[in-house]
Amino acid sequence: MLKEKVLKAINSQIEKELFSSQLYLAMASWAEANGMPGTSNFLYNHAEEERIHMLKFVHYVNDRGSHATVPSCNKPENNYESVKSLFVQIMEHEEMITESINNLVAVCMEERDFTTQNFLQWYVTEQIEEESLFRSVLDKLNLLGNEKSGMYLFDADVEKLITPPSVI
Repeated sequence: MLKEKVLKAINSQIEKELFSSQLYLAMASWAEANGMPGTSNFLYNHAEEERIHMLKFVHYVNDRGSHATVPSCNKPENNYESVKSLFVQIMEHEEMITESINNLVAVCMEERDFTTQNFLQWYVTEQIEEESLFRSVLDKLNLLGNEKSGMYLFDADVEKLITPPSVI
């Protein structure tokens, strides 16, 4: 069984991972409706990846003899000013998730739950990769500046960044 403080923190993280999935799903739908098929495919894929991250937490909690809580989540925004503003929001969101994972590791250290701390190392590494990925996407958008003519190539390029979500 997980210690109560660790369980509460993980259940909170499950909610954040669910929201991440819903956020990327909403963003994918917006991109698709705005003629950005590469961006939408990239974000649909990322929405599924975030759902898998949530499921990893659910399985871990249940495997440890505790009970994961499947939460509802807040409705994400559905309209975005631009592709760039969408990716700026993603970057900010991923930085918040990184901080949340780090706080979860700190709770495990306080509670001397080294098994969960070890489990969380995958998420620590994943967040490094996530921030790097979205920073590179923002770099591409910054290179474009306000040139709309490059959006076609950006959209095709971002779709190439799709990696299949890892299986739980």
